[in-house]
Amino acid sequence: MPMRILPRGLLALGCVAALSGCVTLPPNTKPAPQDPFERWNRGVYKFNDALDRGVVKPVARTYRRALPQFARTGVSNFFANLHTPGIMINDVLQGKPRAALEDLGRFLANTVFGLGGLRDPATSMGIPRNDEDFGQTLGKWGVHPGPFLELPLLGPSDMRDAPAKIVDVYTYPPTYLQNSGVKNSLWGLYFVDVRAGLLSYDDTLKRAFDPYALIRDVYLQRRAYLVSDGKVSEEQPLLDPEADEPKP
Repeated sequence: MPMRILPRGLLALGCVAALSGCVTLPPNTKPAPQDPFERWNRGVYKFNDALDRGVVKPVARTYRRALPQFARTGVSNFFANLHTPGIMINDVLQGKPRAALEDLGRFLANTVFGLGGLRDPATSMGIPRNDEDFGQTLGKWGVHPGPFLELPLLGPSDMRDAPAKIVDVYTYPPTYLQNSGVKNSLWGLYFVDVRAGLLSYDDTLKRAFDPYALIRDVYLQRRAYLVSDGKVSEEQPLLDPEADEPKP
């Protein structure tokens, strides 16, 4: 890590630690079984939310106002295409050869006929879009998600998905770009594009009694849905050891 970045990273982690130390749980509640680190997670969420409201959301709003819809769609298509090689790898790791061939077809069609991925002719050709990552691959082979975990800057995750994100980074083609300026610009544009796509959900969060709990529960349910390929998940939930045992 370059020396000029290290102080900023330490400062960010210090802010997270300070916030997590002063966050208290809502009255008359205790950490949920799937969230034993809730006090820490709420502190990280508070940090992420402050960063989002102060920096990320205004940038995303400006991005949405500045670019017409067709341009934003092109950007989203471009990044979706860049993620396709990683999806193919996880298709293979999960033993899904047909899905791997579908994603190979999507990647070739959108790269060759879609102006490098800016357009999405694969969908018009009837080629399905799959969504796989290494966290889902681990879940496919029986790795339990474990407790919920709110990551600094990256947001909701769990003990299975958090380390899996590192593997996902190394299956993402821009990671291997030698020009750091271009690589960082692509990462920045990607995150702004993702945040701009989530702006429509902000009102829902504002109306939520507990936005943190809503995000946590939605994340865990969606991940269970993806791991099970839309079927009822076989993953066993974390149990509260203090809960009363059911009576016969």
